[in-house]
Amino acid sequence: MATADPGRPGFLLPLLLLAGFRALIDDLHEELARQGHPDLRPLHGFVLQAVGPEGTTASELGQRLGVSKQAAGKTVDRLVALGYLDRADDPRDARRKVVRPTPRGLDGLRRSAAIFDQLRQRWVGELGADRVAALEDDLRAVTPADFFRLDVPGWFGG
Repeated sequence: MATADPGRPGFLLPLLLLAGFRALIDDLHEELARQGHPDLRPLHGFVLQAVGPEGTTASELGQRLGVSKQAAGKTVDRLVALGYLDRADDPRDARRKVVRPTPRGLDGLRRSAAIFDQLRQRWVGELGADRVAALEDDLRAVTPADFFRLDVPGWFGG
């Protein structure tokens, strides 16, 4: 079947959305590195968000990310080694360990939020405030209400 608009084939839309996402994430991590967080990677942001300020267990983290407990544990080990997370005994159950963000982890999240605001402003400078707002509104109209899903790592992995 022929594409309705040969200049705009259907497969191009997800590729452009991914390219926009990738450009924002790459710019974010370049700036995070300049601000003292050179070891943070895109996956780490999903993990830090999924851990949350109150912390979680490796099993719960794996469920939130859509990955195995072992995969979550491996990433947690890396983030503990980098100083972004720490492990502590669960005060409600001594058999469990709770993973929590450290002050460094919270700083990385805070800086990420501020940098994303700056990157959005850069897009506003290039496209105009009305077009960026329209893009956001249009994407809200075609995405589910619970669009912020942390299971992207598991989803990408199949």
